[in-house]
Amino acid sequence: MAETTQKACYFCSNNAPDPDFRDANLLKRFVSAGMKIMPQRRSGLCAKHQRKAARAIKHARTLALMPYMPE
Repeated sequence: MAETTQKACYFCSNNAPDPDFRDANLLKRFVSAGMKIMPQRRSGLCAKHQRKAARAIKHARTLALMPYMPE
């Protein structure tokens, strides 16, 4: 099997506050070009912050801070 390198979680390594739905620019780091939420293995987030980021992205989309579809 090929050995994979573990990315450091952005929020844990930078002592950043948890993802917030109001910070759409930060949340754009964790969505693909097609505006899909990136999986944990691609985003490099730990499980706790991946769940919080996904919830924040969904909340931001509901409030029209982020688009559902690419523009």
